[in-house]
Amino acid sequence: MRATLKDVAQLAGVSSATVSYVLNGKRSISESTRNRVMDAVKKLDYVPDLNARGLSMRDSKLIGVVVPQTEPGDRLMLQNPFYSEVLGSIEYYARQQGYHILISATDANASYLTLAKQRNLDGIIVIGMYPSEFYQQMKKTKIPIVLIDSYCNDYYYHNVRIDDAYGSYLATQYVLQCGHREIAFFVGQLQENGVMKKRLAGYQKALNEFSVPYRTEYVFEGQIDYKSGIQMAETMIGQKIPVTAVVAAADILAIGAMKGIYELGYKVPNDISVVGFDDLELSGYLTPGLTTIKQQISLKGQRAVELLLKHIAQPNLTKQEEILPLQLIERASVRKLE
Repeated sequence: MRATLKDVAQLAGVSSATVSYVLNGKRSISESTRNRVMDAVKKLDYVPDLNARGLSMRDSKLIGVVVPQTEPGDRLMLQNPFYSEVLGSIEYYARQQGYHILISATDANASYLTLAKQRNLDGIIVIGMYPSEFYQQMKKTKIPIVLIDSYCNDYYYHNVRIDDAYGSYLATQYVLQCGHREIAFFVGQLQENGVMKKRLAGYQKALNEFSVPYRTEYVFEGQIDYKSGIQMAETMIGQKIPVTAVVAAADILAIGAMKGIYELGYKVPNDISVVGFDDLELSGYLTPGLTTIKQQISLKGQRAVELLLKHIAQPNLTKQEEILPLQLIERASVRKLE
C-alpha cells in the first residue's frame, strides 16, 4: 500500500502540517525536525501527490499540452515527426523553468475542461486547429492558453505560428522559377481557415502570378502521413496526370510521395520533382535531399512556453501573437527545366 502524508508524520513524530511545510519549503523548520521528516520519507518511500499538492498551493507547476487525434483508435498525430519535435521542445523549455507537462490527445468533440480542473493546470498549450466549439469550451478553464499553428482569432488566446500561405507560395514559386508548369499539390485535410487551407492558398497564388491555371484534379487531399503520400503519388501516376513536379504541404507527405514515385519506376527529380514543407531532420538525409520550406519547429515550442509562462506571471497580459520566419532550403529533389 502506498504511504501517505499521515504515515510520514506518524513515523517522524510530527504533525501532518509540519511534513507539508518541510516538503513544500514554505516555512522555516528546525534542522533536526527536517531530518526526521526526510528520514521517514526515505524509509516509507513516500511520493507526494502532486495533484493534491497543486490544489493546496497557488500553482501546480503543471502545463497541459493538447495534440490532435484525427484518426479513430490509437493513431495520433505523434506519428508525424513534426509533433515529436515540437513536443520535445515544449517539454525541455518547461522543465528548465520547473514545470512538467501533461500531454493529452483529443478529437474534435472532446472537452478538456474536466482534466484541466482535476489537475489544476497552470496553463495550456494547444497544438493544431480545432472547431470553434472547442475554443469556446477551452475559454471556460479561465487559465492562460497559447495556441500553436492556429488561425483562431479569439482575443482570449495567444498564438505562435508561421505564415503558412507564404511558405507554400515560396515552395510553388521556386518550382515555377525552375521552369515547371504542370505542378501537383499534395495536402492534408482541408479545414476552413486551417493550416492546410492556407497552404493551398499559397500554391494557388503562385500559380496565378505565373499565369498557370489552377486545376482541381492536380490537388490530392488526404491524411498527413507517409502512407498518404505514397497513395497520392500512385493515384496521380495511375491517372496519367502529366505533372513534372509535386509541391507537398508537409515533408512527411513529400517523403511518401518520393517512395511512391520510385516504386512505380520513376525517378526524383529526373522524372518528377518534389518539394516539401517543414524541413524535418530526415529530409536532409534522403537521396536526393529534399528541397523544402524550413520552419523553426523547436522554436515554436520554445516561444509557446515562454509566452505561456509570461502570462502566468502577468495575469492581465493582453493577447500576443508571434509569427516565426520561413526559409527555402534548396537540395537536390527539383530539376530545372530548360
